[in-house]
Amino acid sequence: MYKFDFELDDFQKEAVDYINNGKSIVVCAPTGAGKTCIAESAIQKALEEDTRLFYTTPLKALSNQKFYDFGKKYGTGNVGLLTGDTSINREAPIVVMTTEVFRNMLYNTNFGSLKDNLRDVKYVVLDEVHYMNDEQRGTVWEESIIYCPNNIQIIALSATVANSKQLCDWINTVHSKTELVYTDFRPVPLRHFYFDSSKPFEILPLLTPEGRLNKRIKPEKKLNFHSRQVKKRNSVKDLINVLHKKEMLPAIFFTFSRKKCDENMEKCSDINLITPQECDEIKKEVKEFLKEHAYLENNKNLEYLYNGVASHHAGLLPAWKLLVERLFQKGLIKVVFATETLAAGINMPARTTVISAISKRTDSGHRMLSANEFLQMSGRAGRRGMDKIGYVVVMGTQFQSPEEVADLVRSDANPLESQFSPSYSMVLNLMQNLELEQAKELILKSFGYFSSNDRLKPIISQQIKCEQTLTKLKSEKCPFNLTSQDLIEFNKLKEKYIVYRKLTKTLLKQAKQKGQKDSPEVIEYTNKTREIREAMIKYNCEICRGYKKHMKNLEIIERYEKKYKETCRNIEKQKDIYWNKFLAHKDILEKIGYIENGSPTDKGILCSMIRAENELFLSEIILNGILDELEPYELASVICALVTEDLRSDVYPNQPISKNTRKALNRIKEIRKKIAILQRDYDINTEMYINSYYSPLIEQWVMDTPWEDIAKQVDSSEGDIVRIFKRTVDVLRQLTILPNINEKIKQNAKTAIVAILKEPVDTDY
Repeated sequence: MYKFDFELDDFQKEAVDYINNGKSIVVCAPTGAGKTCIAESAIQKALEEDTRLFYTTPLKALSNQKFYDFGKKYGTGNVGLLTGDTSINREAPIVVMTTEVFRNMLYNTNFGSLKDNLRDVKYVVLDEVHYMNDEQRGTVWEESIIYCPNNIQIIALSATVANSKQLCDWINTVHSKTELVYTDFRPVPLRHFYFDSSKPFEILPLLTPEGRLNKRIKPEKKLNFHSRQVKKRNSVKDLINVLHKKEMLPAIFFTFSRKKCDENMEKCSDINLITPQECDEIKKEVKEFLKEHAYLENNKNLEYLYNGVASHHAGLLPAWKLLVERLFQKGLIKVVFATETLAAGINMPARTTVISAISKRTDSGHRMLSANEFLQMSGRAGRRGMDKIGYVVVMGTQFQSPEEVADLVRSDANPLESQFSPSYSMVLNLMQNLELEQAKELILKSFGYFSSNDRLKPIISQQIKCEQTLTKLKSEKCPFNLTSQDLIEFNKLKEKYIVYRKLTKTLLKQAKQKGQKDSPEVIEYTNKTREIREAMIKYNCEICRGYKKHMKNLEIIERYEKKYKETCRNIEKQKDIYWNKFLAHKDILEKIGYIENGSPTDKGILCSMIRAENELFLSEIILNGILDELEPYELASVICALVTEDLRSDVYPNQPISKNTRKALNRIKEIRKKIAILQRDYDINTEMYINSYYSPLIEQWVMDTPWEDIAKQVDSSEGDIVRIFKRTVDVLRQLTILPNINEKIKQNAKTAIVAILKEPVDTDY
């Protein structure tokens, strides 16, 4: 047992025992329960054994934080860092990295050979493994687990999820012997409160000791926006005052809008939450920080720090967020107004978390928070070793009822759902080393396929319901022992009889008018009508009371049989969805010469090494020579357009893009059109961006225009500009190492990278 300064909890001891016995583990525990010390016991073991450990995280910021923490604890020489844009001491015994970097290593690309990359590695920690649920990036965790060599012990750390046993069983199937360590115990228990703006001087316990909604809590009154009624009180400020008086600070105040974060911070600007001594300490820390980041001296948010409040979201400069985190960790900032990204694992524990609403706006519309999202945010409350209790306060709004809040608080965690999705690079990488059948075996190892029975439960339930309905309908007996086919035959005769009877009457009428009552035609139709009538009588349907019901049943049976067949087809399609997607990508690659005779061509090998939203799109751009003659600033501009997602705003910068950039983007649009047609034909929907919103800015930045002049040209926040510039660098860096491409591109990419990575863009966050 490895020694810590504190007694390990039972679940931690259990996990350490499994590690010592050479087993992989899935640790599922609430946020703040102490999962990291399990990873630290593996770190100590690796150092003692002279083996190596990889520690993976979902975010660069979290990787940087772990790198700093582990360096302090185990010595800087023992710890390395690998992210998309940073490589420090990569041969160290302990290497912290983003999960994408680890996945890319397993693909034998960009980071050297698999054998060299994994030399002496005995343990891999997959921190925040519940990110498998992430719609955009979740597939990375599945791929990492599937392709991780079986001789490496996986230590998967997850927040509470409903199907942790299923996750563990899956890893046990695709990797090696794996044990589940589960606990719902929180070392610092949580208490939930409700803030009603009509009671600005108190917070009410949300639930009774029996777990029911507190009867004192009433719904928020709905404001009449058409009247002159104005909400005079500032509810955010009122709540912070309550928390301050009740000694429930520091707090993280979660809201789902960057703008609201900043507005809330400003609303609390006249509340003084810190002592004079703390204010002096903040000034000292800020002064020290500004020595390295002088460009923050005129930051408009600086003044709020001296009141003990700050804002933290993706729209802020990376260095500013680092400063806020540092001050909050030291207990000097008392309230941070943050978006939910802060709940993703950054080490900023608080005594209280405030959740401003239980619904949020997304790209696909307004929706309620999931149980996992709520648990992730509320889990930030309660500092182990400092607080006996953590507090979670939900603000009342007119768009939610107190009952809905109580239901969410009482909800169990959601299950993990597979986001596994084959891509062009996955197909090419697998087909470099495997036969098609072997590739299929790997694809069918995905968590999505493993959990397909659960995923198919609603459809299978529908299928069973159809079967039961059909069985019931078909089991109803006819008193005259007629079959469904007999009924159909009778109905045909009935319809035929109606037609003949009508025609016979018409012919009789016409014959009377002409004085030809016994004409051959009338006799023929009269006899035929009588014949059909006699055939109908044999079925006895006309004297059966159940006839109408039986006929209705026939219609229902036909409808349910059609539905049953559709359900069966859907089940078959869903069972093979991953393999069918794999084959669709492969077919496209074969069609355009990236795969021949079951193996990647030179074009395919180039594409396999690219990491982008759509690798094929970027590969075609490179191979068509569009980047060959671009200058560094033009190259950066084109790549910037390719990594910028479609913006909701139609506002574009006043500055035009360069002539060569514009020409290149026009050629790229033709390539996009061709690939889009192919993808449509094979039912693939992989995005291809061409958005020049930030292109003029990066051209100017590479050409040494001051940052202040860059930032004021667009409505976007500085943090967004930095994020896009860094995405551009990620792709430019790939251009410097891809095989068989123009040397001029490589050199210009290197020049552009150096020009982009200067303050404030170069801050590693």
